[in-house]
Amino acid sequence: MKRNSLIILFLSFTLLLFSQEKDQEKLNREAREDVRSGNEFYNQLKFAEAEVEYKKALSKNPNYAKASYNLGNAIYMQDRNKEAVAQFELIEKMASDKMSKAEAYHNMGNSFMKEKQYDKAVAAYKNSMRNNSKDDETRYNLALAQKLLQDQQNQDNKDDKDNKDNKDNKDDQNKDQKDKDGGDKDKNEDKKDDQDKNEDKQDDKSDQQKNQDQKDKEEQQQQPRPNQLSPEQMKQLLEAMNNEENKTQQKLNEQQTQGVKINQEKDW
Repeated sequence: MKRNSLIILFLSFTLLLFSQEKDQEKLNREAREDVRSGNEFYNQLKFAEAEVEYKKALSKNPNYAKASYNLGNAIYMQDRNKEAVAQFELIEKMASDKMSKAEAYHNMGNSFMKEKQYDKAVAAYKNSMRNNSKDDETRYNLALAQKLLQDQQNQDNKDDKDNKDNKDNKDDQNKDQKDKDGGDKDKNEDKKDDQDKNEDKQDDKSDQQKNQDQKDKEEQQQQPRPNQLSPEQMKQLLEAMNNEENKTQQKLNEQQTQGVKINQEKDW
């Protein structure tokens, strides 16, 4: 009885496995049909429709490498480059042969190129060449990526130099302006000092002039004016006038005593 139960259990398990394998085979067949449908859309440049078909295939067979690879290409053609890189990285990990890895790295490099991430593109193409050194297309892309990377680095260095030069020029201008302001300030201070000195000189000159004017005034006060006589001169002048008046009066008196002379005619 116990033996019969084991036999029945074994048969049931076998039938279950067979049924699962049969179902999986059916799913795999449907997945292949989805991939073929997706390829038709892809060739018609209907990349969004192709993406849907590839995803349907992967839902039925997650390990379907061809569906994963084609899905990455469909995403890449829609310019969703970051998603494409993630998909190609997944493909590279799933791939068991070098050719599949080489193709995954090649497309990964293309995605980085579209993003202008040339350093990552160079690394991806080199990995592709390590897995397939005879791929001339990958070799060409690698050379192009290296050239673009060099140009990008040169431009970055030029921009950094220009920014540094602009900063240095700005600093020099600020320094020149500061020096100029300082120089102008010094000049203004010197000018102010000169003005103060001139004002002091003017004040000194003014004081000297005042002193000289005062001195001249005092000297003028001490000196008689041309029409002004000293007391001694006044005394002498008065005495002279008195003497003159006395002489005049004496003459007048003498005239009055002598009378006038008369001319008489002789009688013949």
